[in-house]
Amino acid sequence: MFDMIISGGTVVNADGEARVDVAIIGEHIAALLGPGDAPQARVVIDVAGCHLLPGLVDAHVHLREPGLTHKEDFESGTRAAALGGVTAVLDMPTDEPWTATADQLADKMAMARGRIHVDVGFQAVLARDLGLAEKLLSLRPVSLELFTADVPGAFRFQTMDDVANTMRRLAGCDTVIGISPGDQSILEGSAISHPAGDIAAFLDSRPPLAEAGGVARAILAAAETGSCIHVRQINSVLGISTWRRLRELADATVETTPQNLFFNAEDYRTAGAKLKGSPPLRGARDVAALRAALSDGLIDIVATDHAPHSPAEKAMTYPAFADIPGGMPGLQTLLQTMLILVEEKVIGLPDLVRMCARNPARRFGLDRSKGAIAPGRDADILVVDQRRPSVISNVEQASRAAYTPFDGWQAPATLTRVFLRGREIVRNGAITAAASGRVIQREI
Repeated sequence: MFDMIISGGTVVNADGEARVDVAIIGEHIAALLGPGDAPQARVVIDVAGCHLLPGLVDAHVHLREPGLTHKEDFESGTRAAALGGVTAVLDMPTDEPWTATADQLADKMAMARGRIHVDVGFQAVLARDLGLAEKLLSLRPVSLELFTADVPGAFRFQTMDDVANTMRRLAGCDTVIGISPGDQSILEGSAISHPAGDIAAFLDSRPPLAEAGGVARAILAAAETGSCIHVRQINSVLGISTWRRLRELADATVETTPQNLFFNAEDYRTAGAKLKGSPPLRGARDVAALRAALSDGLIDIVATDHAPHSPAEKAMTYPAFADIPGGMPGLQTLLQTMLILVEEKVIGLPDLVRMCARNPARRFGLDRSKGAIAPGRDADILVVDQRRPSVISNVEQASRAAYTPFDGWQAPATLTRVFLRGREIVRNGAITAAASGRVIQREI
């Protein structure tokens, strides 16, 4: 006998859709059953007419703890994730302090336990002292992050020699290296040539040339050293073209974000600080090229770069546009914005699952448990009703940022239920269970 059967829905995986029932024993999916099967279960949940998606895996999130909890913390950020159907959050290391040592990573894991509403995996940062990496890897973070620009010197690898030598030192390690493409020399040159600090100066300080150069440097260094890399968000025509031409040279994947698929630099005129982040928004032509790349399967992962700030911080007046704290919330709206792209026929539902569940689980070493509705996987399941549109609103956001750049937008479906390892945690927009998320690690 099964513990639970979710009956009557259409299961969506990265490889397609099927009208099957999902049988669950304990925390795991036990079987996918044909409509004619008649097994016994302690609980049967009828979701006729709905689609069942695997819980989403957001590969680029800043939960802001420790040290920055006025912006977000483990509880508020994972509450937003649960309400949005993200059942696995991969947290970035840029808190206070940055997660650069095994002790810092262990402390962060301990802080999260018992307080998170969804599962959380942690990403650690590579410091210039590469001797720290061995002990970090013993705790199985889901990635090691390498930064090339716009970060403190202790964490900056700004030359090709820096990047290649770092990858060479890590050769043979079971990890993926996340790389944020950028060019410190352009940042420094722009600060001299554009002292005014307006929006135009901010855009000039992080041009497509810096992104494309960073993408090329990362791929070539990975090709030379045999490294496994993941390139953080790209959003320009030049960056996409560079990725298209070079990606087969190395074991490399790439991501973008929903905000880069919907907004462009003209939107700074009305939204200003609420949309300020890095990389900056590009032109309408860049957005069109990014959407085309999404449709063509060139983008491996869509992640949010959820990076909230307090409302007071975003509302302050700053000497320069670049000084506005960069980042915006996104965890709670990832599914809804991706469903808008499905409605617009930019992607299909299996593409949504591929980019927001299967691929991030696979790339970050979690695909034995996450990323698909299949026997043996965690029973992380979303029930989506495409007969019921939903409206995104600021008032429903659980993040401490207390807003979303998509306020007022209509999504073509409603997320009615969320299951985490077979336990219902969300129903009809409300949390229904105490925090039961776990700290997850790269699977061996």
